[in-house]
Amino acid sequence: MHKSGYVNIIGNPNVGKSTLMNSFLGEDLSIMTPKAQTTRHRILGLLNDENYQIVFSDTPGIIQPGYALQEHMMDFVQSTFEDADIFLFLTEPTEKPIKDERFLQKLQNTKVPVLLIINKIDLTDQQTLEKVVAHWGEQLPNAEIYPISALNDFNTEVLLDRILELLPEGPAYFSKEELSDKDERFFVSEMIREQMLKIYSKEIPYAVQVEVEEFKEEEKIIRIRSVIYVERDTQKSIVIGHQGKMIKRTGTDARIRMEAFFKKKVFLELFVKVRKNWRQSEDQLKRFGYR
Repeated sequence: MHKSGYVNIIGNPNVGKSTLMNSFLGEDLSIMTPKAQTTRHRILGLLNDENYQIVFSDTPGIIQPGYALQEHMMDFVQSTFEDADIFLFLTEPTEKPIKDERFLQKLQNTKVPVLLIINKIDLTDQQTLEKVVAHWGEQLPNAEIYPISALNDFNTEVLLDRILELLPEGPAYFSKEELSDKDERFFVSEMIREQMLKIYSKEIPYAVQVEVEEFKEEEKIIRIRSVIYVERDTQKSIVIGHQGKMIKRTGTDARIRMEAFFKKKVFLELFVKVRKNWRQSEDQLKRFGYR
């Protein structure tokens, strides 16, 4: 008997969706930062075994979209209702209500198994946790509730065992040799953007899109040339920094992250260009893979 299925992870921003998927996979596949909207795409992570393939789906945090890019990010979340075999709905003890009630209503009415995951329980006390469990028991009476700490791998094995119990029988959707549906260029662009989210503040990280123009893997080194797009000339100046110090720091930090991921030396070239209002342009969003 072989089991396979889509386990789709949804929830508000910053509740630990990427951390949970990375914990299951044992790889830092999805980028993680303290900033909201770190995840922009729907990213599949494949957990393979001889008898199963779990297709985890990491998604952007649920928000009320304010511009075209965010609308397409919510389209990625919406798409999880079309192929889910299991939903993992993540929340945390101190979290505010879900940003878009329509998603909660869909979870209330779905026939797909829903596992309600209360993450970051290491940051709260037992009394608060009991109140949160009671609250979600009323909100999602059809869900099974699992308190966990994804960062500390607490109770994640129990959760994984339950996922395997609920997973339907079926063949593998992807090659058992693959870790994700995304290619190396995608992960390179995400690692660069991850460092920018950590280094820059205010609007800069959200106005940034990264495109990999060249990815050449040689025997001992990977050579990468990438372009960082921003929306305004003033943003370009900030990204580059005085005498190029900021872009150099971004490149250094991203290269270290890539070398750990690819387990090989990396030579990284970064360039900065202006592409005005790309977050509102349907043509640009299509080019960057958001449609």
